[in-house]
Amino acid sequence: MATLARWCVRHRLVVVLLWLLALGGTSAAAAVAGSAYSNDYEAPGTESGRATLLLDENFAGLGGDSDTVVWHIDGSTVRAADVEKTMSNTLEEIAALPGVSSVGSPYDARGAGQISADGHTAYATVTFDEQADDIPADRARAVVDTAEDAESHGPNGLDVELGGSAVALTESTSAHLSEVIGVVVAAVVLFLAFGSLAAAALPIATALVSVGTAYAGIVLLGHAMTVADFAPMLGMLVGLGVGIDYALFIVTRHRKGLKRGLPVAVAAERAVATTGRAVVFAGATVCIALLGMLLLNLSFLNGVAIAASVTVLLTVAASVTLLPSLLSYLGMRALSRRERRRLAEHGPEPELPTGLAARWAAFVERHPKLLGGIALAVITVLALPTLSLHLGTSDQGNNPRTSTTRQAYDLLADGFGPGVNGPLTLVTQVDGAQDKAALQHLASDLRTTDGVAAVSPITYNGDDSAAYLSVAPTSAPQSQRTSDLVDRLRTDVVPASGLDAQVGGVTASYDDFAEVIVGKLPLFVGAVVGLGCLLLLLAFRSLGIPLKAAAMNIAAVAAAFGVVVAIFQWGWGSELMGLGASGPIEPFLPVIMVSVLFGLSMDYQVFLVSRMYEEWLETGDNRRAVRVGLAETSRVINSAAVIMISVFLAFVLSGDRVIAMFGIALAVAVAVDAFILRTLLVPALMHLLGGANWWLPRWLGRILPRISIEPPECRAAHERLEVPDELQLKESSDVRDTAR
Repeated sequence: MATLARWCVRHRLVVVLLWLLALGGTSAAAAVAGSAYSNDYEAPGTESGRATLLLDENFAGLGGDSDTVVWHIDGSTVRAADVEKTMSNTLEEIAALPGVSSVGSPYDARGAGQISADGHTAYATVTFDEQADDIPADRARAVVDTAEDAESHGPNGLDVELGGSAVALTESTSAHLSEVIGVVVAAVVLFLAFGSLAAAALPIATALVSVGTAYAGIVLLGHAMTVADFAPMLGMLVGLGVGIDYALFIVTRHRKGLKRGLPVAVAAERAVATTGRAVVFAGATVCIALLGMLLLNLSFLNGVAIAASVTVLLTVAASVTLLPSLLSYLGMRALSRRERRRLAEHGPEPELPTGLAARWAAFVERHPKLLGGIALAVITVLALPTLSLHLGTSDQGNNPRTSTTRQAYDLLADGFGPGVNGPLTLVTQVDGAQDKAALQHLASDLRTTDGVAAVSPITYNGDDSAAYLSVAPTSAPQSQRTSDLVDRLRTDVVPASGLDAQVGGVTASYDDFAEVIVGKLPLFVGAVVGLGCLLLLLAFRSLGIPLKAAAMNIAAVAAAFGVVVAIFQWGWGSELMGLGASGPIEPFLPVIMVSVLFGLSMDYQVFLVSRMYEEWLETGDNRRAVRVGLAETSRVINSAAVIMISVFLAFVLSGDRVIAMFGIALAVAVAVDAFILRTLLVPALMHLLGGANWWLPRWLGRILPRISIEPPECRAAHERLEVPDELQLKESSDVRDTAR
């Protein structure tokens, strides 16, 4: 690390130009190539996946996205002459728009079922040529504008709303506001921490360059593999948080070197050689946790894992290459004017932990049992809602009340029943008259099945070799009763018909996706936790440190899940925050959250314990190591946590429900981790365990390879302090606490 830092300082112009070239080159390539995101929830081998495949192979017109135009009138009926004329003309205009394949009107011969029983609500289906991911936003906007014109030019009281995936493209809000707010808050915190505007700008600049490069790279990645549309936002959310934090830790160490009288180049080199090691190690744990999603073998999550990992990798690379180059350009201005003046007048002075941080560290040392108990109680309360976690997929019924998609959803539910917003699709191959008769009998059985509100007529393809029909449940798409209906159709109703019919549709595909994820979740969590513990075992050569880290990380994840369940599933304040109505938690959210949260939690564990480890290697005194490590790192950890929390919470303003879930979950996890676990529960436990924190069986120590994140001088001290196993289990009686 020292060699790398030295080279970057000596060739600082080359390093800066290379990073700017990478940013400009990837951004230009992404602008030319455009985006190609895909939210493919299909899990390989599931029944819903087979149903989709059959539809694609046998019904070409069903391949495009299907959206809905809904209109409602109270003082009249949708069959009134003026309403019918207005909407018929509107639907004809929509059918003539570019990209629209067909429009199914309720005023056609087959559209009688698209008018509600009371006659006040009707809907038309608009089918596009392509799926929503491939539809240009301007084409979707043209459909919305045409439909909304009917409301302004039609009879009084006519309310026209639109729903569907393509329509949702027109409601997407830009994330730029949330990005700007997060960066501004981070800049303010950095300025308050450093007292130097120039020093505060460095972590921001480093993070923006690396995250900007990664963002453009994710756009290009979407052309090579399946990448969800929220992956760039997730990568930016994580990248800004960890990127600013990593740079903060290195700049803080660099400033300490300057205050000790080191030349600028030497201070930058030593900052990377010491703190930079912890940054690389922490970044590696985040990437390993993220790449653990590959174990699930779901293309939808593979793209997310690689996209987020690339972002973290680039932030680490920028922190240990671009940052020291910029620090050498900045010179002594990394210190505030007051600090530079004091250094010139009094010379280098030893920097001892003082103030609130030192008093807090001493307070934890005196009351480890009490404070540990309080921390456990807080974590338990926050985590309790996790016990009622319900996985499912939110839909446009969870959108804010003011959105046209939410209003269309509610109008359809009120006029036709909640199940119309999530119909099921039964599709089958047909071989002769016997299969046709069986299909007719199946349709009759479906109409009398408990939980079914309506069944559409059977539709055959051109040569009658395949057919499908739609089933509208009596319950909402997110309801457990709808999921129960899917199971009942698959296990009882369809098999009784003798047909090899596949049950698909949005609700069925979401249920299948959630089932696949839940089934693989234990393997995934075990692999992520196990690999993280192995890395900590190699780094700190202790059994206690990785076990405590795993427990703390699981606690942070549980607390974050608890808050997410309370806000999004129970609806505590979700409407007030503009996040829409309560609903289930996305099935992929636990996987991504475990990956990201486990990685971020490891960051603070590494930065806190690595400083304690340095002190332990030098003195062999556990009490001193814990106290000094906490006193010297708590301030910078808390500053870093405030920055991360600000960045994550700012993304709640993005208007995207999934990104808001991530933002709140990550913010809660970081707050719990920094202010409860790492500065309270972890040091309290380490005081209670004493020298056992650092115990490692001698036989295991001999076979483990050495991965060092402590400075070279501490490794030398460790070699002098090698002691038998039994002596590691008690405090060293030869070392006196000089700080008392």
